[in-house]
Amino acid sequence: MDDLRRPTGILFSLLGGILLIYGLVNPEVQAPLHPSWNVNLWCGAVIFLFGGIMLWLSFPRKS
Repeated sequence: MDDLRRPTGILFSLLGGILLIYGLVNPEVQAPLHPSWNVNLWCGAVIFLFGGIMLWLSFPRKS
């Protein structure tokens, strides 16, 4: 495997998915500096999106 985007995408997608699920299951866990934000939910969504983009870029294009 020459391309590092695929394992990076898998790793970030898994970690983002875990955070996203944790943020959905435990919405009462809040950030101490900004109590109205569900940081696990938002960071998990951003990390999951980044992992998805990396996976999408790892597959070859059809010309």
